[in-house]
Amino acid sequence: MNLNLENKNALVCGSSQGMGKAIAIELAKMGANVTLFARNLDKLNEVKAELANNGSQEHFAICADFSSPDEVSRALDDHLTVVPQFEILINNTGGPAPGPANTSESSAFLAAFNQHLINNHQIAQRVIGGMKKAGYGRIINVISTSVKQPLPNLGVSNTVRGAVASWAKTMANELGPFGITVNNVLPGATNTVRLESIIKNKATKMGLTIAEMEEEEKSIIPMRRFGEAEEFANACAFLASPAAGYITGVNLPVDGGRTSCL
Repeated sequence: MNLNLENKNALVCGSSQGMGKAIAIELAKMGANVTLFARNLDKLNEVKAELANNGSQEHFAICADFSSPDEVSRALDDHLTVVPQFEILINNTGGPAPGPANTSESSAFLAAFNQHLINNHQIAQRVIGGMKKAGYGRIINVISTSVKQPLPNLGVSNTVRGAVASWAKTMANELGPFGITVNNVLPGATNTVRLESIIKNKATKMGLTIAEMEEEEKSIIPMRRFGEAEEFANACAFLASPAAGYITGVNLPVDGGRTSCL
């Protein structure tokens, strides 16, 4: 099975921590040149120092606030003068704040739409040309299992993630003839800083200890545990590899079986 990413350039968004960082680390292990992209340059440089390097790899860190699509686009345009072509794009950014849909302000939907779908689209537009030229492209969107089964108290996120999934399927159909695949990977409960925050908030609201809340959350997962960021990264790395060349347009849950629908 060909998992070799040598001489391929990967752009990994949201890579200063959590799942984005884990994906970047795995792609570097497979030989890719990795450009880290998030808003905290100090953290990005720390991650960059952790990336594997076989001696011929070159890694970069670029910075922008993903709440501003214009700022993200400008930062990427500047970087494309240094690395003119990417074969792998990982679209990933933090999720919207929790809360029910019916009480959410329109501004919250617009902000999430910009942070997720608009950024994904504008970044993809800037790298698709290079992928076509290379005859090789992998666009992987980190979304949520909510695209299969809406999650309680995540009204804005459910709505916007669904829009991203539909966009990705459309792009997969359009870009398939050029050897470019577009897939969505859907994390479940994964050990990250965000999960810690969610568990803490739920525990406070329900009057439980954090340990009790964790056990309750694990009880609805068939594997009875939370996932690790590295496990999620492995799925993304496989989809980025030559071995996954005939997989496109899919929503892949990496959730220990928590999603109850097919």
